[in-house]
Amino acid sequence: MAIYREQFAVDAKADGSPVTGADHAAEQIIVAALARLKPDIPVIAEEAVAAGRVADISSGRFWLVDPLDGTREFVKRNGEFTVNIALVDAGAPVLGVVLVPTLDRVYAGWCHAGARVAIAADGAGPDRAIRARPLPAERPIVVASRSHRSAELEEYIAGLKPGASRVAGSSHKFCLVASGEADIYPRLGRTMEWDTAAGHAIVEAAGGSVTLLDGSPLRYGKPGFENPYFIVRGE
Repeated sequence: MAIYREQFAVDAKADGSPVTGADHAAEQIIVAALARLKPDIPVIAEEAVAAGRVADISSGRFWLVDPLDGTREFVKRNGEFTVNIALVDAGAPVLGVVLVPTLDRVYAGWCHAGARVAIAADGAGPDRAIRARPLPAERPIVVASRSHRSAELEEYIAGLKPGASRVAGSSHKFCLVASGEADIYPRLGRTMEWDTAAGHAIVEAAGGSVTLLDGSPLRYGKPGFENPYFIVRGE
């Protein structure tokens, strides 16, 4: 947030996506903290992978870290960016934390204990349980990406005949479904595993689902860490 409040440089990675000093600084802090917490669990972090440093995840258990999800939103200073940390076990995200720094809000979900939101970035403030709401048969509330839209996505959303539509950046879209503020989030575009794993864990802990278009589960630890299209739904 100190970087966010000042002037900062924006560089381009090999894939054309933006990166800032905040991405690198946050990743350094998070990776070091995870190493102290659980030194035996490897970490797959976005900027490390972009630099060619890919940990061995053959054990099937690893952390997935996006130190700044929604860098485009960070650059635009619209507040719609997050920090994502997830624990993956045997291809499934079992624990997830999503921090929304500009809202001073942290969402968390664990497959054995449900999902919660705390109104304090350090998690020390008041918190409450959250639950995805049943997907209505008609006029669902649809949430979609602010910066990644396509004709294919617009056609899909129109077919849902939504009662309302929302746009948001980063993994906050998962949290809106998990907390019952939206019913469905279709993603018909490119994402990486570190973009989705934390939000995925929170949605499932809140009673929702994240599946591919054919209804099969979205899995993690794939070669290249790129996701196919997926749909996030409430109960």
